[in-house]
Order: sequence, then C-alpha cells, then structure tokens
Amino acid sequence: MSDHAKTITVLYFAAASTATGITSEEVPIPESGLKLLGLTELLVSRHPNVGLKEIIDASQWSVDLEMVDDPETILLKGGEEVAVICPVSGG
Repeated sequence: MSDHAKTITVLYFAAASTATGITSEEVPIPESGLKLLGLTELLVSRHPNVGLKEIIDASQWSVDLEMVDDPETILLKGGEEVAVICPVSGG
C-alpha cells in the first residue's frame, strides 16, 4: 500500500460548477473508503457558503459514468470518477 492518500475525481456540472467555480477536482478520501452518502458533507466543507449542499441534494450522483440510484450502497475506494449531475429543466 502506498503512503499517498486515496483520491477520487469529482466532476461538477451546471449549477454545481457555477457554485464551486470549478469543473473538477481531486478529493482525498479516507484509507478505509468513503460512502457516497458522506461525500456531500466533504464537498460542502471544501466549498462552504456557496449553496453546494442544496445543489447536491437536488442532484444525482454518477460514479464511473453509471448513474447511482441509492448513494447509501456505494463505497468509494479511491480512483473513482464521481459526477454531480444537476437536474435539467426543460421549457
């Protein structure tokens, strides 16, 4: 096992990208892994006071290009690409 912290790549789209001011970032996660459900809190702590929690709460997650139905069942182990998919409004 390496001494490097495990990381995931988080991709931000639409409102999430606007709120954070970035489109992607490398996010360190604990060696033991991180439940996808816990990622919201981690990302909000990295980007406080921009309304990110509300955006994520209204969004869906995608992990390695697969939409996630139940974030509670997903354990991130490092190396994953996680996207915050904001709702698309039609007119």
